[in-house]
Amino acid sequence: MNKMVITGATIVTLLVIMAVCAPLFSSYDYKEQNIAERLQPPSSKHLMGTDEYGRDVFTRMLYGARISMSVGLIAVLIATFIGIILGSISGYFGGVVDNIIMRFVDIVLTIPTLFLILILVVFLGPSIFNIMLIIGLTSWTDIARIMRAEVMSLKKIAFVDAARLIGLRKREIILRHIIPNAVSPIFVYMTFGISGAILIESGLSFLGLGVQPPQPSWGNILTAGKDYIHSAWWMIAYPGFAIFLSVFGFNILGEGLRDYLNPKLKKEDL
Repeated sequence: MNKMVITGATIVTLLVIMAVCAPLFSSYDYKEQNIAERLQPPSSKHLMGTDEYGRDVFTRMLYGARISMSVGLIAVLIATFIGIILGSISGYFGGVVDNIIMRFVDIVLTIPTLFLILILVVFLGPSIFNIMLIIGLTSWTDIARIMRAEVMSLKKIAFVDAARLIGLRKREIILRHIIPNAVSPIFVYMTFGISGAILIESGLSFLGLGVQPPQPSWGNILTAGKDYIHSAWWMIAYPGFAIFLSVFGFNILGEGLRDYLNPKLKKEDL
């Protein structure tokens, strides 16, 4: 197994375990305030210190990981579903259908993604559900193009012709024979997509347009920390490192999977 896959998978697994098992790692409530202990540095009692309201930063980091991981995963699943469906239809049917879908993809790509996301957030309002939906609805174009290319290549192979000859309907051919054989590159893209979604969610939360306090996310923990950057460095350092680590983990996992699943790279290694 590729070392990058192992390293990336290890980092991602540890982050997921800490997010899922947050109550086991901390006995504090992420909303629990104790003004008498505000802005305390890291110690044995508070591993990552406390914030301006005396809340345990380590606890908020754990629950913030839940938000970031959930947003990344759900947003990418939404984008993947849309991209696979449109890409498969476009690649299989070709002609006018392909032109219509691909021109729509081109139109979406001409719109600055961040600008579109900000507009949608303003209209729909900042919430976890809306952030997941918005990121998913603005991130499917690359998946559609990848899927289209894979389907156009696969539909010329003998097993697809055999499926046509035995009388399978086009929908059955696409769902049962083409999509299962075309999704390998999509898995690779999904890992990159999750890291991108985490960055977008953190950025929106940092701007106050994402997850709203008191619910923690790495982005809004950073927002609170920027006002205390000189007196409470831990409020910036830990969420910043968590964002870096999660993006790094998903990216090298994606790089490793791309190398592992690419037959050409395997031949070059041999």
